[in-house]
Amino acid sequence: MRFIQEAFDEFVIEQGVIGFFEEPITLKSGRVSDWYANWRTPASDVYAMDELSGFVVGFVQEQGLEPDCFYGVPEGATKLAVITQYKWAKTRAGYGPGSHPLVMGRGKPKEHGAPKDRYFLGVPQGETIVLEDVTTTGGSLLATIDNLLDAGVSVVAAIGLTNRNELRDDGLTVKEVVEQKGLQYLAMSNALTLLPKAAKAYNPPREVLKNVEQYFKKHGSQKIKF
Repeated sequence: MRFIQEAFDEFVIEQGVIGFFEEPITLKSGRVSDWYANWRTPASDVYAMDELSGFVVGFVQEQGLEPDCFYGVPEGATKLAVITQYKWAKTRAGYGPGSHPLVMGRGKPKEHGAPKDRYFLGVPQGETIVLEDVTTTGGSLLATIDNLLDAGVSVVAAIGLTNRNELRDDGLTVKEVVEQKGLQYLAMSNALTLLPKAAKAYNPPREVLKNVEQYFKKHGSQKIKF
């Protein structure tokens, strides 16, 4: 499979992942935003998930990665990781009984037990890629990576479907923090490219776009201009 960035960006827009709020909302990170990146709609549709998992496989191949396992951040990327792992395993040399694990993370960890039992339904084995839908300040992603590392899992990379291109409160990007752990962080799409395309597609009020520009002046890793 070949990954084509323009085709993936078009898929993101067509699926309504990127949009705008006329009344701003408070994000999970605590920041107040006039725009969103939300992968819930495609994640609820079999056809869209089939396309999306194909994009992930193509992206991983383009990066030259050869993982043994895909693991989704609970609960946002769980379904995507399971489907991607299924597709990936069936194309690998040596595919057969016991060759590739099929795993999930618990949305709420068990109160007792070893990390492998508390956080996972089946522990990832071999070189593992962590999938996340949207990265803002990276809280859920970083917690997931730490849980995997504590369980002795060999994590080689983290992939976000969409990077909001924001700075954390410590002034670092999610990419920088992940790389401090000795891992790669890769984003399949990013806000700086997607937002202008979404603005053209949806034509939100100019005042909303001005608010988004101000948001990026305050929180963005780069400024944005419509």
